[in-house]
Amino acid sequence: MSKVVTFGEIMLRLSTERHLRFSQAKTFAASYGGGEFNVAVSLANYGIPVEFITRLPENEIGACALKEMRKFKVESANVIFGGDRLGIYYFETGAGTRSSNVVYDRAHSSMATIEKGSIDWESVFKDVSWFHWSGITPAISESAAEVCLEAVKVAHAMGITISSDLNYRSKLWQYGKEPNQVMPKLLQNSNIILGDIDTAFFMLGQDKVNPNYQNETSLPVLYDKLYKLCPNLQIVATTLRYSVSASHQRIGGVLYDGKTLFSADVKEVTPVVDRVGSGDAFMGGLIYGILSDNYDKQKALNLAVAACCLKHTISGDCNLITLEEIEKLLKGDAFGEVSR
Repeated sequence: MSKVVTFGEIMLRLSTERHLRFSQAKTFAASYGGGEFNVAVSLANYGIPVEFITRLPENEIGACALKEMRKFKVESANVIFGGDRLGIYYFETGAGTRSSNVVYDRAHSSMATIEKGSIDWESVFKDVSWFHWSGITPAISESAAEVCLEAVKVAHAMGITISSDLNYRSKLWQYGKEPNQVMPKLLQNSNIILGDIDTAFFMLGQDKVNPNYQNETSLPVLYDKLYKLCPNLQIVATTLRYSVSASHQRIGGVLYDGKTLFSADVKEVTPVVDRVGSGDAFMGGLIYGILSDNYDKQKALNLAVAACCLKHTISGDCNLITLEEIEKLLKGDAFGEVSR
């Protein structure tokens, strides 16, 4: 079976309980997560061999993060160690008309201080068919961006399928470079891109176009421009999120392969338990769908949307959903009855 490698930072997540504000919190619930790790967990849940590459501090918290990987059956043989600390993010869960809020504490983390040449990517990619990275890693620090580019170049040279989730986080780009100075070299070698058209254009130094995702005539024209900017692009997908409130989301998606535009029906998700990691769940579902023996682009998109919807019902970063539960939702079972 095809093996997938993902690369990024795993963090300690400290969440307020019961939708409390930071100023009200007396305790924080501790868990672990991070965009690329979340994708790895989804794939492991679906039976795909997957390895997560990261850098951890050699202390008890780093050891806990390593145990978290192993708990979810994510391979960790090539994790490297160094640096002083694990990155942290604080999460305040929103409700109704109040949005959720994230505060990052990941400066000078083990991943932020990773150095070029510290990972033998040719060895890591032996017998690997797919490499996944996201826009979060090159946003952490200049050195993390350089290591990510090393990985992408080696994966491309070895003929490995490369996927990226754009994952623009404005709070992270703080080391003096803008995304359009870093992301083009990374995206130009990528085969699968997940993200909004305007985010992609922004990262590639292009003007915003405010796409209408319901217009099936104009949308392929905009995606075609992205294909010209990224010559190795094979598939581009976009999660469609219509936020009614923090507790009510409407989720859909579109996928374009350079010729045909596919769309998935919008699903109502309410109440929302936790929307963090829902985009990663979409990515994990999409990768699984593409790697499936009976690969079908429409089915892959439908599966990605269903996985994204179900993640909203799971606390924490990771999507602890099985393929059977996704299949039930795709068949119309969305009533939450007790399975006996």
